[in-house]
Amino acid sequence: MALWSGRFTGSPVDEMVAFSESLSVDLEMWREDLDGSRAHATMLAAVGLISAPERDALLRGLDLVEADLHSGEWRPGPEHEDIHMAVEARLTQHVGAVGGKLHTARSRNDQVATDTRLWLVRRLRALHDAVRALVVAFLDRVGSDGDVLMPGYTHLQRGQPILLGHHLLAYAWMFRRDAGRIEDAIARMDECPLGAGALAGTPHPIDRALTAQLLGFSRPVPNAMDATASRDHALEATAAAAIVSTHLSRWAEDLVIWSSEEFAFVRLGEGYATGSSIMPQKRNPDAAELLRGKAARVIGDHQTLLTLVKGLPMAYNRDLQEDRRALFDAIETTHACVRIATGVLQTLTVRADRFEAALAGSFVLATEMADWLAQRGVPFREAHHVAGRVVAWCEARGGDLSLVPDHAWSDFHPALTPDVRSWLSPREAADRRRSLGGTARVAIAAQVATLRAWADATPAHPPLSPAR
Repeated sequence: MALWSGRFTGSPVDEMVAFSESLSVDLEMWREDLDGSRAHATMLAAVGLISAPERDALLRGLDLVEADLHSGEWRPGPEHEDIHMAVEARLTQHVGAVGGKLHTARSRNDQVATDTRLWLVRRLRALHDAVRALVVAFLDRVGSDGDVLMPGYTHLQRGQPILLGHHLLAYAWMFRRDAGRIEDAIARMDECPLGAGALAGTPHPIDRALTAQLLGFSRPVPNAMDATASRDHALEATAAAAIVSTHLSRWAEDLVIWSSEEFAFVRLGEGYATGSSIMPQKRNPDAAELLRGKAARVIGDHQTLLTLVKGLPMAYNRDLQEDRRALFDAIETTHACVRIATGVLQTLTVRADRFEAALAGSFVLATEMADWLAQRGVPFREAHHVAGRVVAWCEARGGDLSLVPDHAWSDFHPALTPDVRSWLSPREAADRRRSLGGTARVAIAAQVATLRAWADATPAHPPLSPAR
């Protein structure tokens, strides 16, 4: 019997029942729904809306429902529209009519809002821990391979000599900010909707602060309509996930390029690469390609939620039933991607010889020539022009800067002398860039120390149970 059957003389057609059910998605939140129901039963007894024996019966019954679901002995069927109705129906089978008292002073609207926040907070904490572990993996790579010399790229063209550690740290900082975004999202959703009712609150003397405390929230959502109708916590969470995924996709693109035979800078571990069904020689960077591909999916999930809520009138609308599928997919996909990325990074083989060979014969030291002139009082714009003329002269003769004979330097500019050769060493060029955030070893060490301190001061959250 439907909860609203008193108002109707008939039942929805079977096709409508199937069309409107959300149980197949909401079953993901059965533990959260039980936690919310336990807190609600405890609060109802604390304010005198049910007796202590009734509370105890409800709590015992909820434990039995949990055991049924955990063991798989019972699974809700199509007659249960959502997880809330399923739990209440099974609870009533265990404890009888007192099961119907559990819904006093609450609505499915505030139930689903509470369940979703509980689910989201727990999984965002797990995602945060995974992102932190990825940052640590980048720092470990800086420790093992950070001194490798390589060309730094802009527009995928060789720009200046840098250390590999500088490149790796660029991503480490991106993911550190991602962790901060996740922390911010968790902090802003630290409010409990339970007890808000459908939209207007309740005439019963409930204690919403108590249920918030029992569920681990800092406080209740202050406005009952906002509690059930808003989904900005889901938007913020999926936005953070989409940014994480975008950063992973950028790094994955580097790996796809770097692992090609044309570059051969790195080699993916066999656990994260595959072969070809027809070309025996192939070693495909599948993990990296999937990180790129799944980013599109997470971005799509975030766009789905934005589109879902953009035109909804206040307060709750059934459209919001469609939020969980995209939300769950975005968070769980991002978490899986971060873990895979960590494994890829930890098992990656770095070809130091190939990185350094990529510097040979290129003009990545042209900026050093301009900086050398600038240090001798030549305006940088003029120095840049002079260095460009030197590059053009060497390029026309099919060589690099080593082609310039000692007597010819001053032909390009009176201040340009053969002493400039002292600046035309890739490693020394990299190590000269000691400014904050630069590629010099001392600057890299400072960044690593800052990120290590953050990682060490950020304890991991308790793990979710295996079924979560």
